[in-house]
Amino acid sequence: MNSEHKSAWDKCLNVIKDNVPSSSFKTWFEPIEPVKLENKVLTIQVPSAFFYEYLEEQFIDILRKTLRMVIGNGAKLEYNVVMGNKNSSQPYTVSYPTNNNTKIQNKPLTIPLKSDERPTIKNPFIIPGIQKLQIDPQLKPDNTFENFVEGDCNRLARSAGYAVAQNPGGTAFNPLMIYGNSGLGKTHLAQAIGIEVKERFPDKVVLYVNANKFQTQFTEATRNNNRNDFLHFYQMVDVLILDDVHEFAGKEKTQETFFHIFNHLHQMGKQLILTSDKPPIELKGMEQRLLSRFKWGLTADLQTPDFETRMEILRRKVYKDGITLSDEVLEYIASHVTNNVRELEGALVSLLAQSMLNKREITLELAAKLINKLVKNSKRELSIEYISKVVCDYFNMPVEALQAKTRKREIVQARQIAMYFSKSLTKYSLASIGAQIGSKDHATVLHACKTVNNLKDTDKNFRVFVEDIEKKLKM
Repeated sequence: MNSEHKSAWDKCLNVIKDNVPSSSFKTWFEPIEPVKLENKVLTIQVPSAFFYEYLEEQFIDILRKTLRMVIGNGAKLEYNVVMGNKNSSQPYTVSYPTNNNTKIQNKPLTIPLKSDERPTIKNPFIIPGIQKLQIDPQLKPDNTFENFVEGDCNRLARSAGYAVAQNPGGTAFNPLMIYGNSGLGKTHLAQAIGIEVKERFPDKVVLYVNANKFQTQFTEATRNNNRNDFLHFYQMVDVLILDDVHEFAGKEKTQETFFHIFNHLHQMGKQLILTSDKPPIELKGMEQRLLSRFKWGLTADLQTPDFETRMEILRRKVYKDGITLSDEVLEYIASHVTNNVRELEGALVSLLAQSMLNKREITLELAAKLINKLVKNSKRELSIEYISKVVCDYFNMPVEALQAKTRKREIVQARQIAMYFSKSLTKYSLASIGAQIGSKDHATVLHACKTVNNLKDTDKNFRVFVEDIEKKLKM
């Protein structure tokens, strides 16, 4: 059993030797020492962090293929990177898993050329009247299902996403709409579906796009009289992942265009995956016909992760970064940073940075000191609904009053203040803020912000209103 890892590595070396230059083999493979083989995971020891990074960058493909050939499907590689004196009997090492550096690509699409277009260089291998179109899927290789920690908070959404990835466009989950607050992993899960589709169906064209990016592209296409080309481009996609669809609020022309794209893709049996901060029923400033289509498939939410899920997220993060932390430190972080995954990972990164900069061991005391400071100073992610409620409570009026079509001074003033704080304290677009507060357009929101700024400078009582509300929002 002890020699199993050595035997496996020797077999790997025999294959690698025939596929890389002898100088590269001598430099990069001979210094490697096999450490152990457990559950199809081969651990090898390398002399330095640079050595590890170079192997991952230059030779990872041949390493993966050779491992699968020698050990079988599901074989994985793990590194012990020597960080201390290599000559000592037991050098200080740090464990790293192998990274997923494979670039995800779509195959070029063949599209007809317009009659008045001619290629600048005549290629004998291209059929006349045909050109190739390369669509970048815009997927991050790290956002896989393997790296997505499953828990009670996301089980339904993850299971549905995996089912979609196995049979895109062929399930009842079309569209699949994933919603939840910021930082809970919507983008990661949506991209994981796309990556899994590319693994299983390499010929399918997958595209991830953020709603703001889609809006920018549409505006550009309209300006250049290329709306039809824009439409046809998106209609060629097999799996369309649209992130932050709530950003379409108040943008009627964009919604109309996406409506046509949605219809075409759905009718052709293509898969649509959407993410939003709210379920369809709560989205404001959206066309009813579009909302009804969002409800055709499955709507699944992502909730705040529970303690066990937060612990698993932290364990995976420290493992990936090659760091060892005690369970009591991880438990402290998981107990005190509870809002979302992004804050959780941010707290861990801050702790690691503090430790490295000050050359201090990460103890429970150090963790407590830093985490308490982070939790105290962290900004709560405010919603437009919450801001509206705080403003209305301050002026002693119902929230519904902001939606009323009235010119009463006190209601107009409250509406303007709500718009002002929504603009300064959230990441929502002007159009989205206007759609949710009184069904107004972006110009009205802009005017409201200018009015509030002017009145703060000229009206003492008004300035007191704004300062009081600001304190309540930042409590």
